[in-house]
Amino acid sequence: MNALILTDGKPGHFNQSVALCTNTGLNYELVEVSYRSKTAKALSYLFDHRGIYTEKLFTCHLSPATCHLIVSTGSTTFYPNKVLARKLGLPNIAILNPKGYRPDFSAILCPAYDHPPKKENIIELPLNLCAADPAFFEEKTAEFKTKHAAQAPAVGFIIGGSNAVSTMDAAELKTKLEQAFALTEGCERWVTTSRRTPKEVEELIEALPFDYTLINSCDPYNPVPAFIQLCDRLFVTSDSASMASETASFGSANVEILMNRQLKSPNKFEELFQGLEKRGAVHLFDGTLGHADKKIDLAPLLKQALNRAIRH
Repeated sequence: MNALILTDGKPGHFNQSVALCTNTGLNYELVEVSYRSKTAKALSYLFDHRGIYTEKLFTCHLSPATCHLIVSTGSTTFYPNKVLARKLGLPNIAILNPKGYRPDFSAILCPAYDHPPKKENIIELPLNLCAADPAFFEEKTAEFKTKHAAQAPAVGFIIGGSNAVSTMDAAELKTKLEQAFALTEGCERWVTTSRRTPKEVEELIEALPFDYTLINSCDPYNPVPAFIQLCDRLFVTSDSASMASETASFGSANVEILMNRQLKSPNKFEELFQGLEKRGAVHLFDGTLGHADKKIDLAPLLKQALNRAIRH
């Protein structure tokens, strides 16, 4: 079967659509869609509720390739998904909660922390969808080994920054990192930051005796896939649902979550981590090390969604 993936151009979105396809054996083609204006996107919500489906609100350049299913992730793609599914007479799958639109896709895959409505066509996921391509991990691991040759078992630290519901405090993080260092004597410590890492946290990272350091603002190289494959334990800050989901899905490392200071509680990140902790996939770091190395395989739920869409 061939899937048509509608993408808004955001890797965090279309990678989830790709993950559905790779996990279920679908071939796929990526086609970018965009609204003609902000007004057009606003109208899409109204039109959907009134049953009006028109291609005049967005741009999309379809190729003549045969497809059997439409898949899309993110609010920019949901209305075009519905329009093209009707035009082509195809089943469709939406990934993430299509808030504001009617939930009448053939199937919807949505993280449980988004609290989607309880409907037969909505399948809740315990974490975010992540692309699973063994060849990609192998390539990135081999690449990393040309940059750093490990001399001992490795512990990885994946440091983000603040987000809408939490803030990263350098002093608090310093205490947690010092605790983690004390608990991992005899191991190499590797660290990478992200685009959102504050300058004061970057300075903290550079002052600590890591065996491998990647500061994203200085070097855009991404060592995370190699960390996931090579590290015995991973410490991940709590600001990225996708990063926590990736570490809970792949590799064999025990995963520790370094919680930022929460500005709003409860929130979806806390709910995600608590759910993963119950499954043994992560441990909320409390100054001790957990034993959270259970990896979550979403393939059965994804196949359920695909079968639901095909039967629709």
